[in-house]
Amino acid sequence: MVNFGKKLMADQIPEWRGYYINYKLMKKKVKQYGQQLQQGEKDHRRVLKDFSKMLDDQIEKIVLFLLEQQGILASRIEKLGKQRAILQEQPDISGIAELREAYREVGIDLIKLLKFVDLNATGIRKILKKFDKRFGYRFTDYYVTSRSNHPYSQLQQVFKHVGVGAVVGALSRNLAELQERQGSYLSIYDQPSSALKDPIIDMINSSVDKLTRSTIFLRFLGQHAMIADEESPSTVGEEEIEDQKYHFMSLMLNLVNTFLYMVNTYIIVPTADDYSVSLGAASTVCGVVIGSMAVAQIFSSVYFSAWSNKSYFKPLVFSSIVLFLGNVCYAMAYDMKSLTVLIIGRLLCGMGSARALNRRYISDCVPARIRMQASAGFVSASALGMACGPALAGLLQWKFKVYMVTFNQSTLPGWVMAVAWLLYLIWLWVSFKEPNRATEVNEAPQNPASAQTVDIGRLENGLAQPLLTDSVDKQNEDEDEEVDDSEEAADDSRKPATSIGSAYRLLTPSVKVQLLIYFMLKYAMEILLSESSVITNHYFSWNTSAVAIFLAILGLTVLPVNAVVGTYISNMFEDRQLLMVSQITLLVGIIFSFKVTSTYSVVQYVVSALVTFVSAEVLEGVNLSLLSSVMSSRLSRGTYNGGLLSTEAGTLARVVADCTITAAGYLGVGMLLNVTLLPSLVICVASIACTFLTYNSGAKPGLILAGVSTNP
Repeated sequence: MVNFGKKLMADQIPEWRGYYINYKLMKKKVKQYGQQLQQGEKDHRRVLKDFSKMLDDQIEKIVLFLLEQQGILASRIEKLGKQRAILQEQPDISGIAELREAYREVGIDLIKLLKFVDLNATGIRKILKKFDKRFGYRFTDYYVTSRSNHPYSQLQQVFKHVGVGAVVGALSRNLAELQERQGSYLSIYDQPSSALKDPIIDMINSSVDKLTRSTIFLRFLGQHAMIADEESPSTVGEEEIEDQKYHFMSLMLNLVNTFLYMVNTYIIVPTADDYSVSLGAASTVCGVVIGSMAVAQIFSSVYFSAWSNKSYFKPLVFSSIVLFLGNVCYAMAYDMKSLTVLIIGRLLCGMGSARALNRRYISDCVPARIRMQASAGFVSASALGMACGPALAGLLQWKFKVYMVTFNQSTLPGWVMAVAWLLYLIWLWVSFKEPNRATEVNEAPQNPASAQTVDIGRLENGLAQPLLTDSVDKQNEDEDEEVDDSEEAADDSRKPATSIGSAYRLLTPSVKVQLLIYFMLKYAMEILLSESSVITNHYFSWNTSAVAIFLAILGLTVLPVNAVVGTYISNMFEDRQLLMVSQITLLVGIIFSFKVTSTYSVVQYVVSALVTFVSAEVLEGVNLSLLSSVMSSRLSRGTYNGGLLSTEAGTLARVVADCTITAAGYLGVGMLLNVTLLPSLVICVASIACTFLTYNSGAKPGLILAGVSTNP
């Protein structure tokens, strides 16, 4: 495979040659800027301004030509429409056939135009990456974000391609009208969009779908989930492999597993303190009870991630069985009067945590065209589970006995979840389909009878990648690098990390800062949630139902917050700005949570909790979005991947937080709030300081917090 510069020259339509991106010139400019910076002839701000203007000019040239060609196609369709009107008055079979072929010729030219857009978009993406790599800036984020939503943006015209949609619609309608309808009076608008079966239209729609696959909110949620958004398949054969591996019901079972696990995690929070007291322990032992699940999850994440290299069905079956047994132990601990059995039950539940496998399944087994939707479903399932857990606990307020088994607000969460996991296991056994890992690409035989089909196939080649996607085809990118970038290219192509140690060595200092931020926000959230029942009972005498409603309301804020941030706020500000502001807001929430006077009001607690929780949610989305886009490519696959590292960091934070609650309980419930908030305060200040130190660092490649001023 030749490098992109040669590919661009080879694939250009000769008569359009002057309207493609001048990739060779821009590569020379990037190299020239590097020399000028080293010699002190220009500063960074001047370079950024010059490069932005040059790229704006290139995109404007492309877009104006695109609009001109769309106008030509529209004019041709209009002329053909007049011929069609004449044929309707005086039907002629040969004339109708000729007219149909004329419309298809317009369709072929439209496919050429789509290939033109795709080649230029690839060139833009590659030159932006080359600039980022040479100068160490996250210039791509700034450029795409600032241009894609500006009212005067030329880049926006490419993203929305309204003209293409209008041309496709006109072609579809006219070809449908020319089909033999055997006396039908229905128009194309009276039938499903799939009613028209024409190979040209199918190919055009396929090409357009590939150019519009991603949406802002779904991409944000997908990055929030730390699920790799890889390049779209580049061939029909690869798409067929993905389709063979994909099974809708299996995906649903994967998402239901995510939902049930989050319900299982938080359903005990409102009653864990009462359960601990009923077994003769202090109410603050609830920290150990809640945290024991997270302790086991530290280990389960690793073996589930490794197990997913061989199978998905068997780990999910194991997870369901272990979670069933864990919940039975949790429920039976009440009648056995054993705190040990209670903790063992929660440990077993943690050993059944398959969240690493849930992420991996979506990354590996869901076709690229719907992977971001599936990723968004993963985040949504987690959020709904987090809200439903406490809400369900608030409803389980009955008390009765069946034989010698007690059912009350403490044990019912365990019994309900045990039944849920048993039903899930049956559904899993019946409906889950293990993806085929040995699928090979079988080349489809060419049909020599249709030269037009061969031409169309040749035209379609190269339309596989979506516009300006964040992930980049590593093989093509490596082949396109300059000689002085060959060492980095070779590094990118190495095998996945094979141990926690090797994965840790791949982390740059700024990525470590991001993991510290993730640890901090998970610690703050766990302190807030796990001690809520103890704090609210001590200060406000809230019962279980009140605590459950409060926690459910907090959980329900997750999706609206992600929607606002992913759809609007992330397009108005750089990620690093959101990162800093959300940390400062979180710090304000923590400070406001402290009890500094003789009285502690419900208003202070609820407002500070909302500020803390919402800030942490915003911070988590931005933090994981950054991590998903800047971690080493070696951490995007294999057992020890970026998703596993972030999961381990968050789980460790939960363990430390829950242990802190239990340890602080020995000082008395009256001191619990301030003592547990103090570490949150210290860690938050430390993370802000680390963020500030890397905020404007642009001298070295890999500093993900480096950004570009909106006014270079």
